[in-house]
Parts: sequence; structure tokens; C-alpha cells
Amino acid sequence: MSENRTLHIERTYQAPAQAVFDAWTSEEVMRRWWHAEHDWETSEATVDLRVGGAVRVVMRDPHEDAEYGGGGVYTEIDPPTRLAFTWLWDDNPTRQLIELDFEEADGATTVRFTHSGLWDEEAVRAHEGGWTRAFDNLERTLEAARAQPFGTT
Repeated sequence: MSENRTLHIERTYQAPAQAVFDAWTSEEVMRRWWHAEHDWETSEATVDLRVGGAVRVVMRDPHEDAEYGGGGVYTEIDPPTRLAFTWLWDDNPTRQLIELDFEEADGATTVRFTHSGLWDEEAVRAHEGGWTRAFDNLERTLEAARAQPFGTT
């Protein structure tokens, strides 16, 4: 899964590429899934979806009443096939890069996720756990959206 200080995850969702891409770029949808534990919440998600625009997410652990925030700048936006942005945690000066490739086939979308620039192997393992749980949250969010698409009430 990891090489050096880079994390690679591949995940397939039963959703069209545009829906998965939108889940990574819609503030409303990001608040539903982007957190490192299943019972955490996303207290902040802001997106300025343009190259050079900012992205920011704050996850909240309700058990510890702690927040974990970070953000970056979009470097590539090619809907619905590619998204890339820099990332910097609020409490760590190590600049990272998150890259996503979305490939749709037969109504399902495979996401190839790369998180590079992590500071050590322990960080890679910790992020692998957090991202895996976040991707589980994303899967539940996409499943719920099949029943009621994003933006409808």
C-alpha cells in the first residue's frame, strides 16, 4: 500500500465518476464523509474549485472534543477524471500532495488515491487508517445518494 512516504489506495464505488468527483468537491457532500473515524464529524469544509483555489477541511472528534484541520490549494482539476491539491495540516509544517484519478466503467468508479509527502512511515500508516475509514464514510454517502441524489430534498 505504501512506498517510502507515499500512501496509495484504490477503491471502487458503485456510482458514476461525476458523483464521486462531486463528493470530493462539494462542501455540502464533503461534510457528510470527510472524517477519519466513522463517528467523527466534519465541522468545516470549504472549496474554491479552481486551480489556485483553496480547499479546507476540519474534522471533529466528539469524544475528545478535539479538531483536526488542514487545507491546501488545487493544482489540477479535470472533472470527472482527475483532481489534485496540496495539503498542509494545521499542526504540521510538512507540505503534502493529494492526487485522485477517477475511472468509470459499467456505472462503477475506481478511485486511485495518492497521498505523497508524508513525514515518515508511521504517518503513512496513520493516514492509511484514517483515509480507509473516510472512504468507508464516502461509500455510505454515495449509497445514500443513490436513494436521494445530492441537492434534492
